[in-house]
Order: sequence, then structure tokens, then C-alpha cells
Amino acid sequence: MAALDGLPPLRDVIQRHGLDAKKALGQNFLLDLNLTQKIARTAGPLEDMTVIEVGPGPGGLTRAILALGAKKVIAIERDARCLPALAEIQGHYPDRLEVIEADALKIDFETLADGPTCIIANLPYNVGTQLLVNWLLPKRWPPFWRSMTLMFQREVGLRIVASADDDHYGRLGVLCGWRTKARLAFDVPPQAFTPPPKVTSTVVHLEPVEDPIPCPVSALEKVTLAAFGQRRKMLRQSLKPLGGEALLSKAAIDPQRRAETLTVEEFCRLANCL
Repeated sequence: MAALDGLPPLRDVIQRHGLDAKKALGQNFLLDLNLTQKIARTAGPLEDMTVIEVGPGPGGLTRAILALGAKKVIAIERDARCLPALAEIQGHYPDRLEVIEADALKIDFETLADGPTCIIANLPYNVGTQLLVNWLLPKRWPPFWRSMTLMFQREVGLRIVASADDDHYGRLGVLCGWRTKARLAFDVPPQAFTPPPKVTSTVVHLEPVEDPIPCPVSALEKVTLAAFGQRRKMLRQSLKPLGGEALLSKAAIDPQRRAETLTVEEFCRLANCL
């Protein structure tokens, strides 16, 4: 990458700016620039695309996205220590990198979209799942993003792509299955990061379903929370606070079934009946 974009090696940048990864911020810096390019390529063609990145850190993935021709990158970084390193990238790519110092959980991402927009990020482990849920439930659908290419702990990635009768199937699998087509792209070993996490990571690519099953979000959240909150119990028991057998009868679902056996369509049916 250094040869490709003329910027210093990432390890040198981290050392020069004293950027030790902070556990409190869920930081694990990705130093393997071959992998950052692989992540960026997974998103597809980036020409004429605005890319939103959360948690760029010293900018390894940012550099890959820009080198592959993205029209513009909007990077959201909470850690002020990383801003000088990102400023160096801004100087190398004039007018193509915007850095916003902010907490990503407090950003209205829809206002950042500028033409065709996608999200590419090595998400901080401590907020990654919440950010994904926020992006799945925007004010309008289809959403402001055309795709999301995101890195999570492998366990979370398996939950994202899980479907009925899968051990990893739960609320996240229902939401992602309802509104997206999600796939696991590839795994990333711990030694690719500084410091190495204790778990393997995985890159997930999600594209929005143009016409998801009509369903009120609040009702779907209530149904999935109740059903998976007591996943080992029969639905007639776990859904008792929401109507139990009466609700299940209305939705034509056997009350003796358990949450992990229901398809996304059946959960939407329950939500609509609720």
C-alpha cells in the first residue's frame, strides 16, 4: 500500500503518533494493508461512490478505499489522537476525505449521504452491533446506503447471516434476514491486528432488500425480544405477555414451536397480528 499511495507504512504512522489501541474504545488496528484492500474490494466498484467509514483509527482501511477510487470518504472518528494521522491522508487526497470527530452512535448518518453511498468499516467491537441495528432501521426504506461491508467478531457475523434452525439464529438474524441479503465474505485472523484480539473476526457484506415484508418495526422488535428472551421455551409461554396462544392462533403458528424454528416471514406475520 505504501508503494501504491506513496504514504508511509502504517506501523510507522502508529509509532510516530503514539497510537496505542484503547480497549475502552473497542480499538484493534488492522495493519495488514493487503487485507484492508481485500475488505474495500468486497464492497464492489467504488468509483462515483461516497463511502462512510466508522472508526478509521490510523487510516489503513481509509487509504485502501481511497486508493481504489472512491469519490469521497467520510470518516467518523471518536479518538482525537487519530486525527493527525488522518490529516496526513487528507493532504494526500485533497477534497476526497472528510473527517468528523464524533461518537458514531450520535450521528444522523442519513444526512451524510451524498449520492450513491455505502458503508465500509472495521467496526469497534463495543458498538458494532448497535450501529448495524441502527442502519437496518432508518427512517425510510430503501435506506441511504447501497451496501454495507463490515467487520465483526466471527460470532456476531454468524448471528447476522443465520436463519431458522441455526444455532446462531436470533433477533439479529431476523432483522438482517428481513431487510437485507447478507453473506460472510472472509475471516480475518487475530494476528492481523494490533493488539491481536482473542477471537477471529469476519467481514460481512449486506445489501438491502428493495421490498421487505411490510411490518411495523416496533412490533417486530417486541415479538423477537419476547420469543428469543426465553428461546428454550415454547412460544405459547415466551409470548404470553403479548397474547400467547391467542396471538399465535391469529398468526396460524403452532404454539408448541420454539423461537429458533420460525422463519423471518413467520416473525413478520406475528408482528403484524400483534
